[in-house]
Amino acid sequence: MARRRKPKGIWRILRGIGIALVLLVAVPLVLTPVYLVVDPVSVPMLERYVTGRPVVRAWRDLGDISDRLKASVILSEDGQFCRHWGVDLGALRDEVENFMAGEDARGASTITMQVARNLFLWNGQSVVRKALEVPLALYIDLLMPKQRIMEIYLNIAEWGPEGQFGVAAGAQRAFGVEPQNLEWRSATLLVTALPNPMLRQPGRPSAGMLRIAGIIEARVAEFGARANCVGEGGRLAL
Repeated sequence: MARRRKPKGIWRILRGIGIALVLLVAVPLVLTPVYLVVDPVSVPMLERYVTGRPVVRAWRDLGDISDRLKASVILSEDGQFCRHWGVDLGALRDEVENFMAGEDARGASTITMQVARNLFLWNGQSVVRKALEVPLALYIDLLMPKQRIMEIYLNIAEWGPEGQFGVAAGAQRAFGVEPQNLEWRSATLLVTALPNPMLRQPGRPSAGMLRIAGIIEARVAEFGARANCVGEGGRLAL
């Protein structure tokens, strides 16, 4: 009587999936506390290192970055950053409703969710990735103060088409200045490049970028106090 052969291929696949899931959970759990004191490298940076492409990044402490830029980033990218626990539940609910209705996604990623993605996940539109961002962002916000989250974000965000990461590299490439010396125009123009640093060049801004920069500056002038949690002593010098 012939013995039934075990479906080894299926078990190997399931084991591989299980290992991947364990790593996906374990790596952030272990590294997030480490990143309280160690300056991290992002997944996009690692990808460029592995493929032999250049990476330009000079870490800057939060106190060595212009308050104008900090406020502009928050009022442009995540106006509730100082108030939520890593996830803007109202914006996320609207995003889920849009998805269920078959409408195009509009974002809803907070700064903390972007940090989670850049440190532990992958780029590209994906419902799975978005779902993973939420618990990661809550965990990061639980362990890290807002100032550290912002410091990491400003030092790992991609800010140029040739591997410029972090505001120091972005400010140097665009304007030839240190990030603490950014004026309103240069600070807001740098922020307009964040959604697409491959195409948007703050040093040679389009009319659309100049218009958006003006809107950001006006928004900061009106609501700048909403970004005070990342300022020294709980207050930004604007």
